[in-house]
Amino acid sequence: MAQSPKDLRIAILGAGMGGLTCALSLATEGFKNIDVYEYATDLGFVGAGIQLAPNMARVLDRLGVWKGIEAEAVNIEDTSVRVGATDTELAYVQLKYIQETYGYPHMVGHRSSLANGLYQGCLAHPAIKFHFSTSADAVDRYGPQPSFMAIPRQGEPYRVEADVVLAADGIKSKTRDEMLKRLNINAGIKDTHQAAYRIMIHKEQIKDDPELLALMESTRVTRWIGEKRHIIAYPVSNNTIYNLSTTQPDTNFAAATNATYTTRGDKSAMLNVFGDFCPMVQRMLNYVPEGEVCEWKLRVHEPLPTWVHESVALVGDACHPTLPHLAQGAAQAIEDGDVLGVVLSRLPDTKPESINKALRVYEKVRKDRAYALVDLAAASGRALHLGDGAAKEERDRQFAALKRGDGPVPDKWADADVQREIYGFDCSKVAHESFDEYFNAL
Repeated sequence: MAQSPKDLRIAILGAGMGGLTCALSLATEGFKNIDVYEYATDLGFVGAGIQLAPNMARVLDRLGVWKGIEAEAVNIEDTSVRVGATDTELAYVQLKYIQETYGYPHMVGHRSSLANGLYQGCLAHPAIKFHFSTSADAVDRYGPQPSFMAIPRQGEPYRVEADVVLAADGIKSKTRDEMLKRLNINAGIKDTHQAAYRIMIHKEQIKDDPELLALMESTRVTRWIGEKRHIIAYPVSNNTIYNLSTTQPDTNFAAATNATYTTRGDKSAMLNVFGDFCPMVQRMLNYVPEGEVCEWKLRVHEPLPTWVHESVALVGDACHPTLPHLAQGAAQAIEDGDVLGVVLSRLPDTKPESINKALRVYEKVRKDRAYALVDLAAASGRALHLGDGAAKEERDRQFAALKRGDGPVPDKWADADVQREIYGFDCSKVAHESFDEYFNAL
């Protein structure tokens, strides 16, 4: 048994945003034995744009990596919601107030910049050891010393035993599946019938297109909406790349199995999906090179009654995958990781029952908030994708009232009341302040 809580052996499964934040938060809190297992050969630092909301920035700043990420990002000052077919503006929201209200601006960046910032932060801590090219088979013992088989791409499998296992192994989490099986819980993956294209347009591609260059050089998030479809777009990487993320009905994955969530897309099919959108959107989509169209299947799963079993906890998409319509998926995984660092740092001893209680405090701090945002993201998507009818007319009346400076925002990402709930939340502070009450009550 570990001599003190900081001597605990902690295994983290997965080096995505949640796993990296877990490792960095634990190392920042002084833990000495942190091992991260990741199937990929390296992190690769690929991906598309990502929104860096104040609640995320607050965590990254506490962990000492925000400044480097911020230096490569774009400060978003306003957002425009527009009709996809005509480019008519439905609503305009000024966002400059966010920094003075929440202490951090609302920025957007490249996913690789965020991942690399977290990874470099981890590399500064000798306590963190990365095991790349190594998958973690489903956890086969959950406590008091949980264990799993580590399977390197080269070499013999070996058993890993730890004091705590944090499963940040994504929406296809084997750990979650095994945990639910052991607890006799049925909570399957839900098909949203939605898919997404992720598109990056480089400045050099549009150097002769003044209209698109103006978007590239702006500090604006633009959303074009239509029936069952929308596109959200913004500049990243110091205004050198224009990022577009779409949502549309899922038709190309009809025969796909649960084992895959991406497919090579067809450019003509993508253009057809948005064929009734305005000429400017058409031009943007046409800049995507043939053969570089990828489509993602968007999935969530049913809410889980628990994220914790004995000395194992689920993290991020393993327990609360969400649709992208609030741009909070990565932020919520990062909040998970930070709270886990806090609650484990407050352990009074190294007893397995204390570890379990601390992990249940993590669940209590995080679970209701994460699932509320999952529901809100889904509701926002439904509002954006309305077809002709009374509901769409009411939504557009709300957008019109917003332009006059009054009323709710159907696009919940831009709603000030929603932003207050999301951006004003300090997960580390809440975990510290509530730990004793929650821990002693368990």
